[in-house]
Amino acid sequence: MKINIKRESVVEYEVDIAGGTLLEALNKIKSTQDPSLSYSSGCRSSVCGSCAMRVNKREVLACSYHVKEGDLIEPLRNTLVLRDLVVDMDKAYAFNEKAKAWQSLLSEDISLSIENQHINELQSDCILCGSCYSACPVYAVNSEFLGPFSLTRVWRYVSDKRESNPKEKIETIQTNGVWDCTLCNECTLVCPQRISSKADIEKLRAKSSMFGYMDPSFGNFGGFNDGSPVF
Repeated sequence: MKINIKRESVVEYEVDIAGGTLLEALNKIKSTQDPSLSYSSGCRSSVCGSCAMRVNKREVLACSYHVKEGDLIEPLRNTLVLRDLVVDMDKAYAFNEKAKAWQSLLSEDISLSIENQHINELQSDCILCGSCYSACPVYAVNSEFLGPFSLTRVWRYVSDKRESNPKEKIETIQTNGVWDCTLCNECTLVCPQRISSKADIEKLRAKSSMFGYMDPSFGNFGGFNDGSPVF
């Protein structure tokens, strides 16, 4: 079986791995043909997210994707490539800080029902693989877009009844945030956990409207055209 790996240029390798995973193929190439080949891996069971990469222009986890004849393997997009298939995710993770994607002080007098706990249960399953970040086309025109990776995490906390300051988080994502998303759904299609960042962003838009914010592309209409609150 022949597969192609994007390094400084595309390199073709032949590997006897019919029916195996891409990670198994990479391990075999590294151990028997080319020890200089670099890639990331960890748990080998689709839990850690460290082996995310692109195959034939689509994001996958190498430990779960079954390699096929002629596959083109590339590093994740929208990231700094350190070497071969290894990328630097620092910028993606930094958007979590910009978006304030963390739990503020909890309101201690609020208890959660079973229904409340299920509201953001799926979003809590994110494995930080960065597949949605790589798949997002918005970065081609706006490198400061907070992106599906961080916005899903914002919804995770905004939707928690115990969150003490949801308005602050909603305010933070008005610039380079919810209104910049094209709702193309590419992020959802590649998520190994089946999290729909598109749906989360739509819910964040609805929440923004509840706090008086609007899509700046709609123009003034009695308010501002920069995502400011409209009262």
